Amino acid sequence: MTGTEQRSATTAEVPAPAIDMKLEIVVIPVSDVDRAKAFYARLGWRLDADFASDDGWRVIQFTPPGSPASIIFGANVTAATPGSARGLYLVVSDIDAARSDLIRHGAKVSEVFHGAGDIHAGADEPFLSGSRRITGADPERGSYRSFASFRDPDGNGWLIQEITTRLPGRVEGETAFTSPVDLASALRRAAAAHGEHEKRSGGQHDANWPDWYAEYIVREQAGRPLP
Repeated sequence: MTGTEQRSATTAEVPAPAIDMKLEIVVIPVSDVDRAKAFYARLGWRLDADFASDDGWRVIQFTPPGSPASIIFGANVTAATPGSARGLYLVVSDIDAARSDLIRHGAKVSEVFHGAGDIHAGADEPFLSGSRRITGADPERGSYRSFASFRDPDGNGWLIQEITTRLPGRVEGETAFTSPVDLASALRRAAAAHGEHEKRSGGQHDANWPDWYAEYIVREQAGRPLP
C-alpha cells in the first residue's frame, strides 16, 4: 500500500463530526397578526421581536417558557393557509400543572388524554399515538404517553405532551434544565424514588442522598436504567 493509499484509508476510518443543526424557529400562519400577538402574550410567552416595514411586512417572535425554540408569525412571512399548522408540541414535565396554567392564561385546553395502546386508527384528530384519544392521563403515567390540546385563534393546533423520562440516546453526556420548574419537577421525582430506596434499605436515613439524587436525575434525562 502506498503512502497516499494509507492516508486515504486512515481518513476514511474517521467520520467527520456531525454539524450542529438546532431547530430554533417554527413559522405558524395567522390571519390577524395583532389578535395572534395578544393570544400568545396572554399565555405568558416571551415576546422576542415585533418588526415591521412600510411595504406590509411584519414578523413577530414568541418563545414559550423554558423553550430553546421559538415561533414566528406575521404578514408576508409564509404562504401557508392561516390555521393550517398542526402537531405543534409543547413538552412538559407535569401535564396537569401545564394544562391548569394554560387555562388560567385564557387558552381553551382539552381534557388530558392518552392513546389506545396498539390500536391507532379511529375517528379522533390524529396525534402521535394515532387517531384515538382516550380521556384521562395514561393509566401507568408513562413518559411520552399523556397529552392535551388547544388551538390559537386561527385554529393552529398545539399539543401538550408529558415527558418525565427520556428514551435512551436522547441526551448525550449533558444534563440540562431550561427552567426552575423543570428542575423542581425532577427533584420531586428523585425525592419520591429516594423514599422508596430508603424503604428498601430498611428505613435508614441515607446520608448520601445528594449523590443519589444527582445520579437519578442524570440517568433519567439520559434514558438509562434508574437506581
